[in-house]
Amino acid sequence: MAEPAPDAPAPLAPSRRRVGLFGGTFDPPHVGHLVTAVNVRHALSLDVVVLMVANVPWQKEGRRDITPVLDRLAMVEAAVRDVPGLAAGRLEIDLGGPSYTADTLAALAADEPEAELFTVVGDDAAAGLATWERHDEVVARSRMVVVDRPGAPVQLSDDVEWIRVEVPRLEVSSTDLRRRFLDGRPLDYLVTDDVLAVIAERGLYGRQP
Repeated sequence: MAEPAPDAPAPLAPSRRRVGLFGGTFDPPHVGHLVTAVNVRHALSLDVVVLMVANVPWQKEGRRDITPVLDRLAMVEAAVRDVPGLAAGRLEIDLGGPSYTADTLAALAADEPEAELFTVVGDDAAAGLATWERHDEVVARSRMVVVDRPGAPVQLSDDVEWIRVEVPRLEVSSTDLRRRFLDGRPLDYLVTDDVLAVIAERGLYGRQP
């Protein structure tokens, strides 16, 4: 094999893949989730944002009935199917048991050790970071991204190097959507048609196929 010319430039080292972890119950996933994920990906030049479906969301367990996890995964898969750079994640389902971000990041790092990981959270969740299980591991394993809405930013701990990303304010909540399903109010433009199709097909939230 011929030797490279002495003045040939050295080959570029492959850049690290930048992966955003956007965890949630997604019960159901709505346009607010998609707008957040798309804007964070653009602002931080991420290769992918994974909407990670919580297997057992420990912060919500026992407070209300939660839709079976495979149904929630199917809805997220439908939501991101045609959105470049977004992916549905089932890692927490495969890990089993309560879903802790520290465990998820450890598993992602083991699977893709060269990737740069970003944990994406809303401002309320960011303000409560100290209550998370092993939150110090979350901070150590990833860069913390807080999603701000227009207006005064939430005051956060100075102990964490936060990356702030502003996204449009969309007053959409999964809690309100579940109520809308029950009383028949319109859901147009709040949930994608593909997600609505999964909900109808599986008879979720009181809807019959």
